[in-house]
Amino acid sequence: MQLAIRVDVDTHVGMREGVPRLLDLFRRRSLRASFFVSFGPDHSGRALRRLWRPSFLLKMLRTNPFRLYGIRTLLSGTLLPSPPIGEGAPELLRAIVAEGHELGIHGYDHVRWQDCLERMGEKGIETELDKSVTAYDRLLGSRPASSAAPGWRCTPLSLKVQEKFDFLYASDVRGSCPFLPVHEGQAFKTLQIPTTLATMDELIGRQDNINGFLLSSLRAGLNVHTIHAEVEGRPYLALFEGFLEEVSRQNVEMVTLREVAQQILKRGSDTVPHLPVTRGSVPGRSGWVACQGAA
Repeated sequence: MQLAIRVDVDTHVGMREGVPRLLDLFRRRSLRASFFVSFGPDHSGRALRRLWRPSFLLKMLRTNPFRLYGIRTLLSGTLLPSPPIGEGAPELLRAIVAEGHELGIHGYDHVRWQDCLERMGEKGIETELDKSVTAYDRLLGSRPASSAAPGWRCTPLSLKVQEKFDFLYASDVRGSCPFLPVHEGQAFKTLQIPTTLATMDELIGRQDNINGFLLSSLRAGLNVHTIHAEVEGRPYLALFEGFLEEVSRQNVEMVTLREVAQQILKRGSDTVPHLPVTRGSVPGRSGWVACQGAA
């Protein structure tokens, strides 16, 4: 049994407050994680346009966004300016890498990708990815080896555009095991490593024993648990540390997504399932997400 911790950084508060706390926690537990940072402006306030969706409104009521994100974040990009996320914290980006963690990109404008992907077109998608890659290179002196689509949203077109960037792997979907995507006979070369476990924000208000639910969800093989710097790095830090403590008592190998990708690709792409990417839904999450399809 393997477990990879993937850390998504979606907001300015997640970068400035959540990331340092998570780095401290990982340092104390001698744990390495896979960080994915949105590099562009924090437009979180614009996500409130989703309130017309009953599922999004129910999620807001269930999770208490004022506790998770704070009023400053909920107004960013509307009544308040949009502070830069990754681009505004080069010292934290370098700290992530210096402490042995993996660092990939999580889009440029997180809200724009999640809400407008289907209308962006090939040029718009390429521009969003290129902005993140360029910012990463400028701040860290190298190109990112991995990408994770905001909101687990990808389309056949975004998968096609992503091929141009030669990532070692991507983590764009929800699913059960690593695979290579196919669409209408076209095989993509970028390995996909899905998120396999529910996220905490999907479980808050739905599960009384969140850690018990997550621990019971662990399966043989690779488990990928995505956490958010805004959630597990702030109000739910103690609960997340409790999860890690329970995991440490079990026979679980902690890995990074990069290590998993390298091991798989060393064996050869012919050993990896070729599967479609479909649209689906996840309990506790609003709107559609990209999912690993059946053979």
